Amino acid sequence: MDPTPVTRTRTSTVEVSSSDRPRLARHVRLDYSRTRQRRVLQHPEAVVVLNGTGAAILELCDGRHTVAEIVGELGTHYESVPEGEVRQFVARLVARRWLELTDG
Repeated sequence: MDPTPVTRTRTSTVEVSSSDRPRLARHVRLDYSRTRQRRVLQHPEAVVVLNGTGAAILELCDGRHTVAEIVGELGTHYESVPEGEVRQFVARLVARRWLELTDG
């Protein structure tokens, strides 16, 4: 088996597994907007203002954490973290090409 990770970027139906490792796409940046007093996702076409949980998820999308590890880490800060909702959030951002997945 080749030890080199395969990076996947998907555009239509996106399936995210617990072992996938999401990371921000190269053209996307997670930042803090002093004007809005919130975390934002910046990309060439727009700026997306994030809610608290969305920002918390994206802070862990570093290509090292698996989706399961992200859910576990969020569970230490939030009472309930449904893995399916985290996977759906990640899938939507992969479909928009704001996140990339590395096979786990």
